[in-house]
This record gives sequence, C-alpha cells and structure tokens, in this order.
Amino acid sequence: MVRILTSVSRIPRNTLLLDPTAEQALSPADQPVRSITALDCSWDVLDTSSLKGIRRHRALPYLVAANPVNFGRPLRLTSVEACAAALFILGEQAQASTILSQFTWGIRFLELNEEPLSRYAAAGDSTDIIGIQADYL
Repeated sequence: MVRILTSVSRIPRNTLLLDPTAEQALSPADQPVRSITALDCSWDVLDTSSLKGIRRHRALPYLVAANPVNFGRPLRLTSVEACAAALFILGEQAQASTILSQFTWGIRFLELNEEPLSRYAAAGDSTDIIGIQADYL
C-alpha cells in the first residue's frame, strides 16, 4: 500500500500531493485519486520549487494528532495520519484503518477525529470543507 521514494524527482506527476501550503482543501470532490503522496519532512525547510510539476496539491483540514510526539496538537500529523485522513475523506475508510492499524496509537487518530472526519467525508467540495473546518476553529 505504501511505496517509499528517496527523491522528490520520483514522485508521480499525477499524484495528489498532501501540501499544507495548498490553496485548496482536500475534499470528496477530488476523486478519483490514483495515488496520494505525503512528504515525510519539515515543510518549513522544503524547497517547494521542486514540486511545481505535480498538478494536484491539497491541504488537509483541521484535525488533531494522535501520535505520541504531538498527541492532541492540531495540525501536527505524522505522514501516516495525513495519508489516513486523506483516505478517509476520499471514502476509503477501510484503507485508512488498515494503514493506521500498524501503529499502537493509530486507531486512536480515527477516534479523536471521528466527528470532523465523518463531516469532511460527507462534504461536497473544498468550500464545504472550509465551512466545516471553521466550526472547529
């Protein structure tokens, strides 16, 4: 289910890139998705010019981390939490559970974010996601 790439140049151009700096929020309207890419790095130091060839950049909406390092902190997700959130929002809840089940704290992420994830998954588009997110901020 996961392929680890060691170079930004190997990222498929037709992937959906989870990008916290994206102008548009991920929503069910982004389906179909062939692949999801999450960069396991600090976005504060990333040279984003190397990512310009990727067509679809999407930001995740407000969610709370369940990982041991950032437990309870909003918007401080691990790459697996980010991928699981994207899968859940895109209607792939079983896959989200599967990838999270590999971590002792993984399913806790879905429990902590049950209400917002369900609402995000039922949204129509990015505008709806922003409205739902506003309820949590």
